Amino acid sequence: MSLSEFYNSTHNGFKTRIVLNIRDSKQTVVGAAASALYLIKKREVVAIIGPGTSMQAPFLINLGNQTKVPIISFSATSPLLDSLRSPYFIRATHDDSSQVQAISAIIESFRWREVVPIYVDNEFGEGILPYLVDAFQEINVRIRYRSSISVHSSDDQIKKELYKLMTMPTRVFIVHMLPDLGSRLFSIAKEIDMMSKGYVWIVTNGIADLMSVMGESGLENMHGVLGVKTYFARTKELMYLEARWRKRFGGEELNNFACWAYDAATALAMSVEEIRHVNMSFNTTQENTSRDDIGTDLDDLGVALSGPKLLQALSTVSFKGVSGRFQLKNGKLEATTFKIINIEDSGERTVGFWKSKVGLVESLRVHQVSHSSRRLRPIIWPGDTIFVPKGWEFPTNAKKLRIAVPKKDGFNNFVEVTKDENANVPTVTGFCIDVFNTVMSQMPYAVSYEYIPFDTPDGKPRGSYDEMVYHVFLGEFDGAVGDTTILANRSHYVDFALPYSETGIVFVVPVKDGKEKGEWVFLKPLTKELWLVTAASFLYIGIMVWIFEYQADEEFREQMIIDKISSVFYFSFSTLFFAHRRPSESFFTRVLVVVWCFVLLILTQSYTATLTSMLTVQELRPTVRHMDDLRKSGVNIGYQTGSFTFERLKQMRFDESRLKTFNSPEEMRELFLKKSSHGGIDAAFDEVAYIKLFMAKYCSEYSIIEPTFKADGFGFVSIAAYFSLAFPLGSPLVSDISRQILNITEGDTMKAIENKWFLGEKHCLDSTTSDSPIQLDHHSFEALFLIVFVVSIILLLLMLASRRYQERQRNASPNLPNDQANATQEEGNFGDHIVEVETALLRRKKLTSKTIPIRRVAQLSRLKSA
Repeated sequence: MSLSEFYNSTHNGFKTRIVLNIRDSKQTVVGAAASALYLIKKREVVAIIGPGTSMQAPFLINLGNQTKVPIISFSATSPLLDSLRSPYFIRATHDDSSQVQAISAIIESFRWREVVPIYVDNEFGEGILPYLVDAFQEINVRIRYRSSISVHSSDDQIKKELYKLMTMPTRVFIVHMLPDLGSRLFSIAKEIDMMSKGYVWIVTNGIADLMSVMGESGLENMHGVLGVKTYFARTKELMYLEARWRKRFGGEELNNFACWAYDAATALAMSVEEIRHVNMSFNTTQENTSRDDIGTDLDDLGVALSGPKLLQALSTVSFKGVSGRFQLKNGKLEATTFKIINIEDSGERTVGFWKSKVGLVESLRVHQVSHSSRRLRPIIWPGDTIFVPKGWEFPTNAKKLRIAVPKKDGFNNFVEVTKDENANVPTVTGFCIDVFNTVMSQMPYAVSYEYIPFDTPDGKPRGSYDEMVYHVFLGEFDGAVGDTTILANRSHYVDFALPYSETGIVFVVPVKDGKEKGEWVFLKPLTKELWLVTAASFLYIGIMVWIFEYQADEEFREQMIIDKISSVFYFSFSTLFFAHRRPSESFFTRVLVVVWCFVLLILTQSYTATLTSMLTVQELRPTVRHMDDLRKSGVNIGYQTGSFTFERLKQMRFDESRLKTFNSPEEMRELFLKKSSHGGIDAAFDEVAYIKLFMAKYCSEYSIIEPTFKADGFGFVSIAAYFSLAFPLGSPLVSDISRQILNITEGDTMKAIENKWFLGEKHCLDSTTSDSPIQLDHHSFEALFLIVFVVSIILLLLMLASRRYQERQRNASPNLPNDQANATQEEGNFGDHIVEVETALLRRKKLTSKTIPIRRVAQLSRLKSA
């Protein structure tokens, strides 16, 4: 049909014609090899359109490479064929790796974390696997298991493989095979109830492009399946070909491989016309063989002289075909768009598209990346439900999880293991156990588990927490629950869920009666420097008051030097209690005193508050204030038996001979009472959770010192690389547990569990101390003293400027005429006396009777007005 239309209707002017030589391979690899050998050797064809499958292609590709005959395939889609690296292999189709990104986008959009590929066991099925692995690694999706099924497998063998998949937690399956095997697979899957609610099936275009051959029963078995299908635009060329196809072949559907075959023949016809002047014969070289040699049909194969030119023409040909733009890149067609379909009983339904530069979209009209979480139309899933499956279920027929629990001799509030002597059945209780039971009860699916104590047959602890974690890694246990701290070295062997306790490691030490005592306790609120600065400030204020008052007060100037000093400093210190009675004569003194009283108010209030704090709050103080003091003193340090804190203490350079162990808060208390001098301890190093439990009983006698070292709290442990049904690395069970931990910690559930096991603990949570005592220093008041200094200097400058101005006024009087100057001088002298008298009258009433009679004051006043 392609060549007939090409030569008879659109290109009847071409000088060349392609003659088809058809050989039937009988759909076998050997048949394809024999047919190709016959066409090249006997017919001397210049090109071969074929083979039909990926399994037939390797021999033909090598044959074409040897004879320089281009092999043009429209249906060999396996990416493995590219590894043969033959330039004479032309893939006039998309290879299977082109749809991997579309599949990956679907998995990522629904946030599934594990998948299982089911593929046919041949070159076609295996070719896509490396590309699936790479694509899923980019989005952090794990391939739990690879299920390969042979085309020759019986129904019982397929059913056995599917039953194996049912025992695994993964419920997302990617099927890559041809329709004949796929139809059998889905029929058996429906029979054993694997097409029910909770399952996810995604088929590649190996099935999606050829669903018409599966019939109605095949579609019924695939109800709810998602498919990635090759997309062809509905061009007029395609619709015209479909019309002629239906007219000739009736109801048989024109699939995408027929469209690629149509375009492949067209491309070959255009390329042959382009090299019409090239010699298209074969160069046959007969090798000399002796009669004793055994020859083969490959010995006398020739080489097509037109091969290189024809290959070049095919590589550059470009036209608009029925399958879209035909243009080869690296010897194959590139796929830019795939259609996402949802298979129902009545057929397929389009739910979206995948575009190479955009991703998943609902419509092809979208030209940019969608940030919406819903990038596909509503989907009907297996089980006829619209709710998106989780993609993971815990198998109902799986064994119980073996959860390791540490055996402890103390701190039983966290984990306690007891055994019934009659039944010999362990009973596990504690805060960590209640948290884990609550989390598992809120899981969206049922999980069966049992607690296995990590102990010896005689009931003793079997080893440290590191050893228990390592046995989880070895596979003896499926997980561990308890007060197991998340550490970097442990994370190499196991996978932790989110922590559910407070973090940190601290030192706890006894406290002593630190109440301030002694006759000089009133000096301790301020540092030496601040006392000196304050005393210097008083002296400075006294000097400034002396200067200001000396200029303004005549009586002050007339006093003796001893009286002057006592008056000034009495005035300065009396401002501390606001007890000064004598008013200042200078305006500048009054301004300075106002500023100085403000500073004294702040200073005295701070002193009072600090002294009160020293005499009340600071009654109990730790015997040691910092970790460095412990290291220098060489006292004994206590740590919990089996804890990782022992290694931390050695890393901090504490002498191992001075490290003592304890198993319970009571043992820790006994070691503290003995002290280092009698084989006890003077400090303990442990995690915050244990220290809080200890402090709940003895907070009045002990205190936590800084610094606090970081750790990631308690967490549930799961296997890091153990192939099992529970808690593998990256398992959705771990994320589900972490999610439930967040749910109970954000609500009241965790508070109820804490109150059950740690009642009374919150009475002593703040028994921590700082490194430095409470004491005020001069740096705290630098700004205030600076203000006083600046204001005093400004006032001094203003006073000097005012005095200089008055002197200038007096110096200007000699410039007047003599008589007037004399009169003015005389009047000025009288004025000075008048000013002095008036000042005395206003401020000191005693001067009005002792210095000058009232009548004389009146005369002087009249004289001044004259």
